[in-house]
Amino acid sequence: MQSKRTIVILGGGTAGWMCAAALSPLIRTGRISVCLVESDQIATVGVGEATLPHIKDFNDSLGIDEAAFMRATHATFKLGIAFAGWGSERYIHPFGIFGQDWGGTPFQHHWLRARQQGEAAPLEDYSFAVTAASAHRFGFPDGDTASVRSTFAYAYHFDAALYAGFMRDFATKAGVTRTEGRVVSVVRDTNSGDVTGLRLESGATVAGDLFVDCSGFIGLLINAVAPDQWEDWGDWLPCDRAWAVPSRRMDDVAPYTLSIAREAGWQWRIPLQHRTGNGYVFSSRFTSEAEAMDVLMANLATEPLADPKLLKFRAGRRPKSWSGNVVATGLASGFLEPLESTSIYLVQAAIRELMPLLMTGNDDPRARDAFNRAMATEYDRIRDFLILHYHVTDRTEPLWQHARTMDVPDSLKEKLALFRTRAYIESYNSGLFSPPSWLAVLVGQGILPTGYDRTVDWMPMDRLAGMLDEHRRRIASEAGIMASHAAALASYLAPAPAEMAS
Repeated sequence: MQSKRTIVILGGGTAGWMCAAALSPLIRTGRISVCLVESDQIATVGVGEATLPHIKDFNDSLGIDEAAFMRATHATFKLGIAFAGWGSERYIHPFGIFGQDWGGTPFQHHWLRARQQGEAAPLEDYSFAVTAASAHRFGFPDGDTASVRSTFAYAYHFDAALYAGFMRDFATKAGVTRTEGRVVSVVRDTNSGDVTGLRLESGATVAGDLFVDCSGFIGLLINAVAPDQWEDWGDWLPCDRAWAVPSRRMDDVAPYTLSIAREAGWQWRIPLQHRTGNGYVFSSRFTSEAEAMDVLMANLATEPLADPKLLKFRAGRRPKSWSGNVVATGLASGFLEPLESTSIYLVQAAIRELMPLLMTGNDDPRARDAFNRAMATEYDRIRDFLILHYHVTDRTEPLWQHARTMDVPDSLKEKLALFRTRAYIESYNSGLFSPPSWLAVLVGQGILPTGYDRTVDWMPMDRLAGMLDEHRRRIASEAGIMASHAAALASYLAPAPAEMAS
């Protein structure tokens, strides 16, 4: 019989407590125990307030009540990300598809053919998520796949610190042990080099078999077993600083994150129930910290509630997030700026890839290799998608000139070439961002293909024009009867009778 294994997570915050919550069901099997070590003396980087639809799947898999979670974290709904100043027109990257794939051919080919004949509306008119988000409306997706209301998903904006606390309560109730203490040294086996324990300031040692490093940028454990391993992507993603500041709650709570391109980076605006999250991601090569702070504070939509906080980072990833018996997760594994709200998703991806491999043992190189390949794919595909936003631009400031003329990864070059000439977008089984996401950003920033799949020419143009018009009308009609986002929130998050009584 296999002996019971101890998994030790270093670091709380969103990454640490999400890992603990995800691992907690395994405690009931009697095969593992989970201990999380964190210190109240060490602050976490808690500015990630915008998420992707995958977070709903994560919460649902743990049996978390959505309304209770949203009340606890002051969450709002999110249908996509609006980009202002990135292209000639404002556009939205939605959590959903555009149109329908008639005849088995992706929608963009039908749309491009009709557009060339003057028979198509703007692409965004064929997205339910965009239409609803633009009108500040929200409703839940329909389970009937024949309905246009089934063609979108949603995520959340929430207070990251409150979410970490929510996950902490969930995990500890499920049997995860929390140990308070500051780690002063990492104890390693003299033969294998594996980590065997964490020595705390108190003198105690927390022993374990597998260690999950959620210690943030410092990467305390992964650097102990695999020091100085980092792929730097700063030339492709030059932003290396961010100012973050909360401001008063906005009266009209939009169901989307807003990203506004600025001279040396971009500004985010995230609506929560109780406040608005704001920040300016910028490159220190193209502006000073003082100038960036002035830009952010001058462009807040509501009054600030605190002094701005400066964060420093570097874009890139570790070539091997699992080394020895240490698995780096979150910021300890890599960092990609929050332009497309991917930080929490990458924690989820690490959890998803790790769970099936946990019982193979620390000494199985196949498990480590499989995990590292999967995480490399996740980071690399998100990297290309983020670079796309900067590279495909008409802005003229020095940062944007650099981004437009820089040599990008071959994988992105290929994607751009295939789309520009034949409107082709590769669909893959692993990695984030499906063809509709690429389509939204490419067209949103002014890239229109010169050709399309000619197999769509089988349909008479008058029939295609009619189908496009009917689809657009169905979306407008269905989105038009949805409640406002504010009303939907108020209705859904009203306290249950039991809660009101207590």
